[in-house]
Amino acid sequence: MKRLAFVAVLATILCGSAALAADRIRIAYSSISGAYTGIWVAHDAGFFAKAGLEDQVILIPSATQLAQVAVSGDVDIASLGGAPVIAADLNGADLKFIGNNVNKLIFSLHARPEIKSIEELRGKRLAVSRFGSSSDVAARHALRKFNLDPLKDITLLQLGSMSNMFGALKSGAVEASMVSPPTQFLSEKLGFKELLSVTDMNLAYPNPGMAVSGEFIRRKSDILDRFMVAYARAIHFARTNRDAAIKTLAKYTTVTDSALLGKTYDFYMSKVLERAPYINMQGMQNAIDDVARTLPAAKSARPEQFVDLSFLDRIEKSGLLKDLYK
Repeated sequence: MKRLAFVAVLATILCGSAALAADRIRIAYSSISGAYTGIWVAHDAGFFAKAGLEDQVILIPSATQLAQVAVSGDVDIASLGGAPVIAADLNGADLKFIGNNVNKLIFSLHARPEIKSIEELRGKRLAVSRFGSSSDVAARHALRKFNLDPLKDITLLQLGSMSNMFGALKSGAVEASMVSPPTQFLSEKLGFKELLSVTDMNLAYPNPGMAVSGEFIRRKSDILDRFMVAYARAIHFARTNRDAAIKTLAKYTTVTDSALLGKTYDFYMSKVLERAPYINMQGMQNAIDDVARTLPAAKSARPEQFVDLSFLDRIEKSGLLKDLYK
């Protein structure tokens, strides 16, 4: 009995020491989207904790606001669209992308049933989250493809969050909105009309990417290495544990419809999320080109200025991905 008691006490001490030794990391994301499945699962399934990280996962539902929070140092990893980070860097900030959750724009332009084509949106209202956000970039790209000037031919309204955008579409406050899964699938179920799938246009873009300050990279690279390992393990877990991943999606998206959750899971696992948070450099260039429309300094910028590939390189060289997917 004494030996058992000693073992129990020792286990308690060791667990307490591990908890004290865990490194704190604040991870923020900018929207309700299946794109963040890796971060959500890494938290819920304990992969961050197993990597010795005491993680705090925070929703800040605006990419432009999240970029400002990242610059101020109030979060350690900011998962958001590329444009606000690039713009912040060109204005003197020191942020680097260490990986991308998703490497293309995942949006659909949905309209009220009476709107039959994009051309009919002329003079109408289209909801995006914030100017400069990925939803805004996707909207402007779609409109230009059909020779509509986003500044003259349509009124873009920034409504903050995906739920606000879709709420405005349902209420008739706007005639159209950008949506992404799972909201996109709910919109389809409720009878709203897809005018264009930006997803099917396969436009490479950091959407979202994971940005970190240069100071954090220099001072705490070991924490970021462990973060990347936990993230890669979480993606593998999500791919191989459908029910657990769907449970996590339900928790963070607050969607209760099992069919919509399953459709969202299948969409992101089969078409969107990669085994590791690789960075598509053409996508980075596309983000730079978009920023250059309003910020002249971006015209001479290069993708390499905004990325640190060392963490991805170490993941590849570690053999972890080969072990997970053998």
